[in-house]
Amino acid sequence: MVSYRYIEDIAIADVAFEAWGDDFGGVLVSAAEATLNVMVSDLDSVAPIDRRTVNIEAEEPDLLLFDFLQEVIFFKDANRLLLRPVNVVVKARDGIFKASADLVGEELDMERHDLVVDVKAVTLHRFVVERVDGRWRAFVVLDI
Repeated sequence: MVSYRYIEDIAIADVAFEAWGDDFGGVLVSAAEATLNVMVSDLDSVAPIDRRTVNIEAEEPDLLLFDFLQEVIFFKDANRLLLRPVNVVVKARDGIFKASADLVGEELDMERHDLVVDVKAVTLHRFVVERVDGRWRAFVVLDI
């Protein structure tokens, strides 16, 4: 289940949100959906036409989420692709966190996609990934 909410009055040129997941893969999906929803008002307008696979590893879960969101932004900037995560698998072993995911979507189409703002990057300002009451929670600030 995707779950996130936007937080007001964090910074002038930024957008902040909290995202949750029952497992770490769930918080990756929720945070990626929140990031894309900052850029496109209707996520359902993004058709699953194109697919990219990402494999990311990091020594900390927060760095894994940071890099995962940067991938979503990179594909938008480099290839004009609006992508949503599916088939997300996260494994932790020997102090290394690894995520693999398919990102599905399509090329940005100004006629069909109601664009809101352009996300430039994920910031480390107030960036947090933690377990709360058995669920994963992330607090993310995006530079727009």
